[in-house]
Amino acid sequence: MRFIPNTADERREMLKRIGVKNFDFSDLLSPIPEHLRLKSPLELPPALSELEIKKLMQGLSERNISTDKCISFLGAGSYDHYIPQAVDYVIRRPEFYTAYTPYQAEASQGTLQTIYEYQSMICELTGMEVANASMYDGASALAEACYMARTMKEGEILISEGVHPSYIQCVETYLGKVHRIPLKDGRTDINALKEGISRYAPTCVVVQHPNFFGVLEPVEELGALIHKNNSLYIGIPLPISLGVLAPPGDWGAHQHWGADIVVAEGQSLGIPQSFGGPGLGIFATRREWIRKMPGRIIGRTEDVEGKRGFVMTLQTREQHIRRERATSNICTNEGLCAIATCVYLTVMGAQGIREVGEICYEKAHYLAKRISEVPGFSLSYDTPFFNEFLVHTPIEASQIVKELLKDNIFAGIPMSKFYKERTNELLIAVTEKRTREELDYFVEKLKSFNCSD
Repeated sequence: MRFIPNTADERREMLKRIGVKNFDFSDLLSPIPEHLRLKSPLELPPALSELEIKKLMQGLSERNISTDKCISFLGAGSYDHYIPQAVDYVIRRPEFYTAYTPYQAEASQGTLQTIYEYQSMICELTGMEVANASMYDGASALAEACYMARTMKEGEILISEGVHPSYIQCVETYLGKVHRIPLKDGRTDINALKEGISRYAPTCVVVQHPNFFGVLEPVEELGALIHKNNSLYIGIPLPISLGVLAPPGDWGAHQHWGADIVVAEGQSLGIPQSFGGPGLGIFATRREWIRKMPGRIIGRTEDVEGKRGFVMTLQTREQHIRRERATSNICTNEGLCAIATCVYLTVMGAQGIREVGEICYEKAHYLAKRISEVPGFSLSYDTPFFNEFLVHTPIEASQIVKELLKDNIFAGIPMSKFYKERTNELLIAVTEKRTREELDYFVEKLKSFNCSD
């Protein structure tokens, strides 16, 4: 947005209109207490023209390192996927780009319909029956899901240590202490889960699939165990994987063994990484619990003339109903991000999502095999994975990341960022954007870190 300055005459006119003579502490600013007033001029650089400012800011921006300039293997919830140009074109239309919450249905049919279509696509993607109109991000959506579960059944919260550590931290911020289920060979330990269920009689159990380390969880076995003990099953899928992997609603030999509540980070569905945000909190559940859901739900109806219309059907937030009846007071509708995801899913279609998932899977397994052949490097887990895997490195992973940045490579995420003791482990993600040449180039660069010579 361009800055439009006021002229001296305009300032005088404004001061005159409000009944003061001067813009200073003796007149307009006189109510400001003495101890809060600035006693000396601000240390600002000399003023620049618009042309000079633009050149300065352009130069500063070019110092940033982005995935447009680098080969990225970053993951852990934020991925470098290709976004069709149609997504950016649609969300930049003024009726979407500048729109706020569609309180006035008759003036917001386009936005309401788009969000309705988004909800429908999320239900189809996850295998669930109802979805809300989106939330902040995956972490806060999980916290809301745990809170929702606790409103339906008293008890403790069990979370697999395969869940993103930042998500667990967010749940603890909302709800206090949770009980963690340890991993075995990179996956949720079934025996430890049995002990946890027997000891705590939990209201819910949270499992991420693929988990934080990229490993595929035994979701059917976990689901059977969780439901046999009358706990709610909260699943966290990687949305882009659902063209290949079974949706959470079907995580079981019988549908009632599938996930009861599904939450996820929707960034991989048409949203740029943008230095880590904003994201998109996906939230879906079964129809029977629709009135327990946080946020809002857009519905389709007909008027007296039989014409189709879209409205906000459920609005269980404190600003819409009595505070004590609200299901949440801190959720929002990430409207523009939801629209981006809606356009992305529309453009890609079921076949496109499947093809992206298959390409990610194949390229990730090719790279994992190549890296495991490099002396000093090995896969941390010998378990199935989708497009993300953990590598044991011969030196500190953070050092590898630092060195490869010089070659315009984002080598991955050092696990020491989340676990201080895991200094020699690197989490690597592969998307459809990585070419065979880039994968081979990465492997060749890793060979220089072999310390066995």
